[in-house]
Amino acid sequence: MREFIDGAALRDMILCAYDALEANEQAINELNVFPVPDGDTGANMRLTLGSAATDLRQKPATTVTDTAARAASALLRGARGNSGVILSLLFRGLSKGLKGLETATAEEYAKAMTAGVEAAYKAVMKPAEGTILTVSRLAADGAVAKAKQSSSFEEMIAAALEGAKASLAETVELNPVLKKAGVVDAGGYGYVLMLEAMLGWLEGRVTVSQAPGAAKAKADFAAIADEDIKYTYCTEFIVRKANKKSVDLLRAYLGNIGDSIVLVDEDDIIKVHVHTNVPGKVLTQALSYGALITVKIENMREQHTSLEEKQAAPAPEAEPEDPHAIPDPVPAEKAVGTVCVCAGDGLEELFRQLGADGIVSGGQTMNPATEDILRAVNLTPAETVFVFPNNKNIIMAAEQCVPMTTKKVIVIPSRTVCQGISAMMRLSPDMSAQDLEADFNDALGTVHTIQITYAARDSQFDGYDIHAGEYLTLMDGKLVGSFADTGALVSGLDPAIADLSPEFVTVYYGQDVTEADAERFSSSLADKLPDAETSLIRGGQPVYYYMISVE
Repeated sequence: MREFIDGAALRDMILCAYDALEANEQAINELNVFPVPDGDTGANMRLTLGSAATDLRQKPATTVTDTAARAASALLRGARGNSGVILSLLFRGLSKGLKGLETATAEEYAKAMTAGVEAAYKAVMKPAEGTILTVSRLAADGAVAKAKQSSSFEEMIAAALEGAKASLAETVELNPVLKKAGVVDAGGYGYVLMLEAMLGWLEGRVTVSQAPGAAKAKADFAAIADEDIKYTYCTEFIVRKANKKSVDLLRAYLGNIGDSIVLVDEDDIIKVHVHTNVPGKVLTQALSYGALITVKIENMREQHTSLEEKQAAPAPEAEPEDPHAIPDPVPAEKAVGTVCVCAGDGLEELFRQLGADGIVSGGQTMNPATEDILRAVNLTPAETVFVFPNNKNIIMAAEQCVPMTTKKVIVIPSRTVCQGISAMMRLSPDMSAQDLEADFNDALGTVHTIQITYAARDSQFDGYDIHAGEYLTLMDGKLVGSFADTGALVSGLDPAIADLSPEFVTVYYGQDVTEADAERFSSSLADKLPDAETSLIRGGQPVYYYMISVE
């Protein structure tokens, strides 16, 4: 029985928790109320805790205080999405609760867990029950109750896990949206997995994995001759299926022109890794199955030469630059500046034309970290910096920047890109920050956003029968319907938009839509809405075929 933990033990518990999130990232992602390809809770939690894992692996652990403080600091900088921010808040409170301790008893740690929960609830403006907040709260309650009865650290964490599991099961009943979808809360599930891994380490059933990408021994790249590399290009890509063409044909084709082949055939996508000398031909063949979602091609000969030269070169005297270092705030050259979050080159250009000083790349499935937003804020030469998150899952990460810089940061809670564009159109350098804040917030209420993506899986939700691959449509975050083709889509959208009596309708088309298809879609929509002025703009956004602003 363990009656206390030291800094090294806490470090290993956190690292095991990270391993659990990494192993179950996709399972957490798939606990999404709508079957859209944007369930990113698992990714956000894994990346957020990964910031702490990276930091803790770099330096030897000392006291519990030091380990907890380093983890909390890294989590704060690396927080992504609402789930990631809440996770960082839980660790921030935990760190404060463990402050001044070399080791922590079960009772001290349980009290620190409660401090973490209190910090999270205090920071969230409108705490929602049936989420990771509820799960962590009841976990802490269970830990405190057990610590009063027993000095066993294992029993205390086991009680926390028991409370978390019971709470997780209840999230379906506490949250109406989860009840409709019939799933438990994704963030709460991730938290349960973390506690399971921590308990597993304490009981000796789970061990810390090797650091990602670390080698057990230093490889001698000079011993590898250039001619030993048979195929030059490491080619990786993901294809979104558009037909029922046999994947075995692709597998056989790759076998003839490459090696090191890994092909994963999932419901709606094909993931491929192959070493080849003709990546262009590989991608051409891949396109016969559907649109490419991601592509990465690396020249292994160049990598080999670079690694060989790096190994032969003398070690640098200076320490490598910290990739997480945040630049100091630049001097102010004007009163007001703006930072906007978006994904897509067309949208980036549009925000710059509207006056954005900084652009942070991010959106659905790719929420930026707090440190990414803070970096852009500090590089904006203004006294007051307005931040437009343009996604409901990025607002909390943006708000964490407020106390982390000497600049005045005002977060405008734009939940969609369309809201952000509408607000930015009111930017005027002659207005005071106070008046601009009022104008920006007022603009958010003048626009409705329609988002059109594809159904990632078969599902039934709130009376809708959804089939994988259909056009899944949301208006202001609520499901409008799932449509088999664009004709049905336009007909389905017509009454929803017409009820709003719009003056302006702007269609932003994404990276997977051709200009010709976008023009046909926009024209069909305009025919249905003769009293509105309809415009078409290339956004280049991922995930969503179309984003439609209705004003």
